[in-house]
Amino acid sequence: MDESCIPSANEAEVVTPDESKSTIKSKSIRAAVFHESERALEFCLFPRPQLQRGEALVRITCCTLCGSDLHTISGRRSEPSPSILGHEILGVVEEVSSEPALDVRGDPLKPGDRITWSVCVSCQSCERCRSGLPQKCHHLQKYGHALAEGRFALSGGLAEAILLRADSAIVKVPDELPDHVACPANCATATVMAAFNAIGPVEGKRVLLLGAGLLGLTAVAVARYRGALATVVSDPAPERMELARQFGADQCVEENGFDVVMDFSGSVDAIEAGLEKAGIGARIVLVGSVMKCRDMKLNPEKVIRNCWQIHGIHNYAPADLLDAVRFLNDQHHSYPFADVVSAEFALDRIDHAIQFAEAERPIRVAVRPEVKRAGH
Repeated sequence: MDESCIPSANEAEVVTPDESKSTIKSKSIRAAVFHESERALEFCLFPRPQLQRGEALVRITCCTLCGSDLHTISGRRSEPSPSILGHEILGVVEEVSSEPALDVRGDPLKPGDRITWSVCVSCQSCERCRSGLPQKCHHLQKYGHALAEGRFALSGGLAEAILLRADSAIVKVPDELPDHVACPANCATATVMAAFNAIGPVEGKRVLLLGAGLLGLTAVAVARYRGALATVVSDPAPERMELARQFGADQCVEENGFDVVMDFSGSVDAIEAGLEKAGIGARIVLVGSVMKCRDMKLNPEKVIRNCWQIHGIHNYAPADLLDAVRFLNDQHHSYPFADVVSAEFALDRIDHAIQFAEAERPIRVAVRPEVKRAGH
């Protein structure tokens, strides 16, 4: 064991990508560990955890790289380390405890269940949880964002398996929903659902969406699904505007008076420009600004006289995740969700996956622990 890889509490062993090909049936589980930016992820073996009440060991079948993962790896975002990154995860239940975990419907998990789960784990009892903000729980834990140490070292998607904590918000995923579509459900899709659920019905409304990454593209589809009169997208990248049109965005037009303005770009300049197009009584939702940014210019008189409602959305509640899976299952054939994953790599080739994602800037790249494909 090399204690420079992981804190000694984990009893992890450093391995090369091609050696000690452990399976989840064995006593060791392999993971790619992040230490610091500009340093390659390091493969380590972790002991298979002994389950306690309400926990589950899940075999990871697919994990897509979110922009936040790439920001962490490049050093643009700070996260605890060493850690196992990856939170857009799809998995199959391998083992449950004697008192098994329950999904959000209250049904017990069993081996073989195909599942997704919330990035956030909440205590369900503090005042924030009781007031309807479990995603801001005082005792919040997050998958893919935690130290790889102790019993819960296996908490990210760039691994063969993950240990689900008790009280995780779990949703069973229908078999007919493709992996590449289902993976981002517990990140981009659920966050978009939280944004729409915060503002209420959009039927017959004109909606302006800022940013055409996966959040913005998903929001186009949700707006159309929920009956928006018009859905206009603003993004500086022509190729992303073309994707937005494929998801059903209306031709971009110069007009004001939008009933709904949603920002998924995180650009303060874009938000300020978007607010100029907001109409009387507009509902404004800010989602994308999760990194440090400059202060925004916002005239309070304008907010008051226009009767604007402004919502900030960060993470989501379990009900939003359930809505996300339902929406994708109902509508994934109607929109090109499967096409936003540009490439797939085996976990052994995680360094190549990261290089591809940084160089090509695709919407998503997928990583699978068990699959190798030609060229990847």
